Amino acid sequence: MTLVAPVGTAALREARFDDDAPEETELREVRTRAGDLAGLSGTSGFRRVYTAPERRCRATADALGVHSVPAPELGDPDPGEWRGRTLAEVAAADPAGVAAWLTDPDAAPPGGEPLRSLLTRTGDWLASQAEEGGRVLVVAGPAVVRAAVVGALDLPPAAFWRLDVPPLSRTDLTGRGGRWNWRCATPL
Repeated sequence: MTLVAPVGTAALREARFDDDAPEETELREVRTRAGDLAGLSGTSGFRRVYTAPERRCRATADALGVHSVPAPELGDPDPGEWRGRTLAEVAAADPAGVAAWLTDPDAAPPGGEPLRSLLTRTGDWLASQAEEGGRVLVVAGPAVVRAAVVGALDLPPAAFWRLDVPPLSRTDLTGRGGRWNWRCATPL
């Protein structure tokens, strides 16, 4: 399974809880490099191709030239009432809430989704893909890629916060018989 993080957006750079559209200059770079992106352009060699519902993920898949199936279960965690605000703004207004969210996998933004829920749904989706077998390409946000690595390697939830997934990077998970291995993230 190859997981591709989408192009960067202003929201990602600002650490803002939002799904804004990617910048055209970054999408142009993806289109220009699509033929060189480690065999990811088109769907050649992949049995299934999925895209998370966020605009930046769909736009990245389109720029790569892949025909994908939408996978809502691969969506970013719901930030609830934090949507549209930066992490710094939320931390200034609710330091205890942010501290709990960063340390307790069952804590959630008000009206949002806890980390444990993201880990569970991502892990369930991984298990379903392992049962089907074959090469899979996924374009999903950094949080989902991190959750996939945590689940695949049976890491504790706290490890989620220790993984960095840069824009336009790939993470490869390989395995058989229910056992996953991680091939460290590298630039496309």
